[in-house]
Amino acid sequence: MKPVVIIGAGPAGIRAAQTLVAHGLRPCLLDEATRGGGQIYRRQPANFKRSAAMLYGFEAPKAIALHNALDGLREQLDYRPDTLVWNAEAGALDTLRQGRAGRVEFSRVIVATGATDRILPVPGWTLPGVYSLGAAQIALKFQGCAIGQRVVFAGSGPLLYLVAYQYAKAGAKVVAVLDSSPFSAQVRALPGLLGQPTTLAKGIYYRAWLTAHGIPVHQGATLQRIDGEQRVHSLTWRNAQGEQRLDCDAVAFAHGLRSETQLADLLGCAFSWNPLNRAWLPQRDTAGRSSVAEVYLAGDGAGIMGAEAAEMAGERAALAVLEDIGYQIDPQRSSELEKSLKRIGRFREGLEKAFVFPEHWAEQATDELMVCRCEEVRAGELRSVVREGHWEINRVKAHCRVGMGRCQGRMCGAAAAEIIARESGRDLHAIGRLRAQAPIKPLPFGLEAEQ
Repeated sequence: MKPVVIIGAGPAGIRAAQTLVAHGLRPCLLDEATRGGGQIYRRQPANFKRSAAMLYGFEAPKAIALHNALDGLREQLDYRPDTLVWNAEAGALDTLRQGRAGRVEFSRVIVATGATDRILPVPGWTLPGVYSLGAAQIALKFQGCAIGQRVVFAGSGPLLYLVAYQYAKAGAKVVAVLDSSPFSAQVRALPGLLGQPTTLAKGIYYRAWLTAHGIPVHQGATLQRIDGEQRVHSLTWRNAQGEQRLDCDAVAFAHGLRSETQLADLLGCAFSWNPLNRAWLPQRDTAGRSSVAEVYLAGDGAGIMGAEAAEMAGERAALAVLEDIGYQIDPQRSSELEKSLKRIGRFREGLEKAFVFPEHWAEQATDELMVCRCEEVRAGELRSVVREGHWEINRVKAHCRVGMGRCQGRMCGAAAAEIIARESGRDLHAIGRLRAQAPIKPLPFGLEAEQ
């Protein structure tokens, strides 16, 4: 009998697995990471001995609970870490594990692929020493090191303050935090954030802690460029007072998160425009069912909601799977989960108002700005293609190769869309979405099949 397969061992995937096992199933859990936990609760290597409090701060109890849940399930599921799912189609997934290609068939699949940073490039972003916020966090959590000796954090979103706090708390020298969102926007968003007072309090604490420890936090601060030759040595930023310069040897930046939707796309899921996430997202109902009968969606890969919501969504999607294959489930529990997810959704609306997207980024990007670093496509090349009459994003891709490289649009897709929309005079959703192509991540030559 084909198993129920879960892609991703983060908060959503682990709770989904736990729910299925509790009802007597033996699911298959595939995860690209060596140890489960996802990005937010990424586990350190087995030989590292840092405490959970040091790694996760306030979130340590949740991280420990999630890790223990996965550890307790190991004998009751088919858990495959270090496994990249690089292609998906009806009834089967193509995988890469330890250099060998494999194929996993499924009866149902829960896609819990999480999210990555949303990058809006600036001049100098391809220099050594420049990282996304998520990459900086991985270096600290998984490798036990800082990305530099004098680090600036820039961009917007809750992750900006969390990672800056984690670095400073670990003893790294944080030169400054540059938040592109104005303070007035965050004040106006407060009423919408009061529905999650604990989460709001944590965010306020991170911000206050940084200030109390002498780390400058600048609101309404736009990162203009990063300077250096072989490595970063400084950056320039602007606020209402004009341009200013900071000496540093590393920069981490991002403007919020974007959902990893490529596998949902390859599985044939219908998509719709989501203005809150400023992205095309796979359609799902309140239980996590997609438009494809055997495909279910959970966690940030279906819409940015955070770790707490991901756990709930993973459990709810698993209950939907169980219900659809004939198991009796607790309808009250399903209702409770959906109500909680709706409440967190309202909080997310408040966050989007607090950390506003920099609407003028595309018009301020110079023609020389490198947008797609894999294929070395600059903003001017995108504009030239648009001026030739091509404005649908996949047509633009075909003409200049933007999004065709190793990252398959993960790093450049959002930025390219902003420039195309601006140059063509169309709304962002009107230019369409980049279609996923297999393999969604690079594969080595000479693959051998698993035995």
